[in-house]
Amino acid sequence: MSQNNKYVSASVAVQCIQSGNRVFLHGSAATPITLIKAMQERHEELSNVELVSITNLGEIDFNKPEYRKSFFFNSLFVSANTRAVANSNDGDYVPIFLSEIPQLFRKGILPIDVAMVQVSPPDAHGYCSLGTSVDIARSAVDTAKKVIAQVNPNMPRTHGDGFLHISKISAMVWDESSLPELDYTEKVSNSVEKIGSHVASLIEDGACLQMGIGVIPDQVLKNLGNHKDLGLHTEMLSDGVIPLLEKGVINNSRKKLNIGRSVTGFMVGTRKLYDFVHDNPSVRVVDIAYVNDTSNIRKNSRATAINSAIEIDLTGQVCADSIGTYQFSGIGGQMDFMRGASLSENGKPIIALPSVTAKGISRIVPFLKEGAGVVTTRGHVHWVVTEYGIVDLFGKNLKQRAKALIRIAHPDHQEALEKAYHARFK
Repeated sequence: MSQNNKYVSASVAVQCIQSGNRVFLHGSAATPITLIKAMQERHEELSNVELVSITNLGEIDFNKPEYRKSFFFNSLFVSANTRAVANSNDGDYVPIFLSEIPQLFRKGILPIDVAMVQVSPPDAHGYCSLGTSVDIARSAVDTAKKVIAQVNPNMPRTHGDGFLHISKISAMVWDESSLPELDYTEKVSNSVEKIGSHVASLIEDGACLQMGIGVIPDQVLKNLGNHKDLGLHTEMLSDGVIPLLEKGVINNSRKKLNIGRSVTGFMVGTRKLYDFVHDNPSVRVVDIAYVNDTSNIRKNSRATAINSAIEIDLTGQVCADSIGTYQFSGIGGQMDFMRGASLSENGKPIIALPSVTAKGISRIVPFLKEGAGVVTTRGHVHWVVTEYGIVDLFGKNLKQRAKALIRIAHPDHQEALEKAYHARFK
């Protein structure tokens, strides 16, 4: 442990949190688990504390009855460990584009009293790094009245917008716990392999990619080994890009913005990814208001956005954040990149999804479930990919769209979808 006399225990650091405060929680691989648990231990003396964050990872339980009495979870993107409370009377969800969340903090719409973050140790000049997640954390630490930092030597020092001087930090807690990891290298299904191949066939040499995390994006990346001069301008990074960066397939040489550098807002993966980005000047981790700004996305030609969905109706409406009224995730950056890619010269916005759920229910449906949120409107949808093929809905009328989507639906559901088509369009 560093001998810096600024370091205090987590229980001491969280004493600055008061009842009625709004507290920002750093997200994804940077989730400050030690600080969060120390805050939760104060639940008996705190009330009406509002927690705001996007995705949280790690072994944290926000759903205990005793915590619900003290903390209201106002989620900006729902994750697995916040889903139960966000869908209860003790939490809620704010529908918002990822690119616009920093405005909530900077314009004082959701002013932050305390920001709890996890950072790398300070360098010789006193600068820590927000590491794996700069995204909305940049605006949170810039505007918070107080910043509490969990300082972890396992947090990579990343280049970009994430530097934070110790003079801006109210309390520092030394912590050497491992960062949360996600690994999608397990054996994938035959349908996911087909989807990966289909999507890869749409990607041209020189394309600038945006892709999320999961089996489908990783499978797409595995099919790009023979491509040339790809770029990366994406809200998030995962392990799947590392082989392509190391081989020079992704070299960012044809980008108009940040030439020669990969740009992202945050990253989630394994320790290999965190080590790869550590002090790596070829990777810029920056404010999500910049990364997801459609005017920046469109500057790179052949911007190719690959996103997924929970379900899509026969007119092309995409639900990607809820199952009926149940809030599953959030709008996130899907619309930012779908729109940005469509405005890019020769860009391609792509929705890629398995034709059925794990239980065999069709994801291509006559109507979205009652209460479902439309994340990507039918006016914004272009390419849709399942394991059964590829369709481009751009410029197609409602009947043409329905017929095209039925063609790439699971064969077991095509007859029912045909009946729905005829009932709707007579």
